Amino acid sequence: MVDVFGPGIEAYAERHTSAPPQYLVALEAESRALSDDRGRFLTGPLEGRFLKMLVQMLGAKRVLEIGCFTGYSALCMAEGLPRDGSLVTCEIDEEHAAIARRYIAGSPFAAQIEIRMGAAVETLVTLAGPFDFVFIDADKENYLLYFEASLALLAAGGVIAVDNTLWYGRPLDVERQDVDTRAMRAFNAHIVADARVECVVLTVRDGLTLVRRKD
Repeated sequence: MVDVFGPGIEAYAERHTSAPPQYLVALEAESRALSDDRGRFLTGPLEGRFLKMLVQMLGAKRVLEIGCFTGYSALCMAEGLPRDGSLVTCEIDEEHAAIARRYIAGSPFAAQIEIRMGAAVETLVTLAGPFDFVFIDADKENYLLYFEASLALLAAGGVIAVDNTLWYGRPLDVERQDVDTRAMRAFNAHIVADARVECVVLTVRDGLTLVRRKD
């Protein structure tokens, strides 16, 4: 993860944020050790604690996650659920899901988290709403598709959180024209102009946008 907001700022924020439970510390270490630099996909302690708090503050009982990876963010959000709450998380990669299943099984939230395997665009049409909170953190090219599907499943007063919307600061660099950067520019421009919703972009890690439908 590039330190988007100045040297040491994220590390300082993390040190002054409540620590995650030990099983998440272990999951973070295992995820960061994956080959091909896949550890960069990890939500991490700072954003993970923030997601837990968001779920708690919203009083969410049903949560949907698009992009499970190794289960770190799902486990964080599950901490914020009431005992009768539930979380559905979508994942396409079996290697990542296998790690997630192992840590979820060893957590206090095994009965509350369900992993749905397959392409999220296909999984989403099989789900029944409403969900009180949705977290989107998957392939950037499909963010608009995921957003539209999530909005249709969202409960009144619900919130969608969209990760990586500042994308390492790259959307500001007009020279950057790679697929993911162009996708994030398009997504951000679409959301701020969408009359159905209100949004705010937070400078948490490399950007987290909160979206609320104007019910």
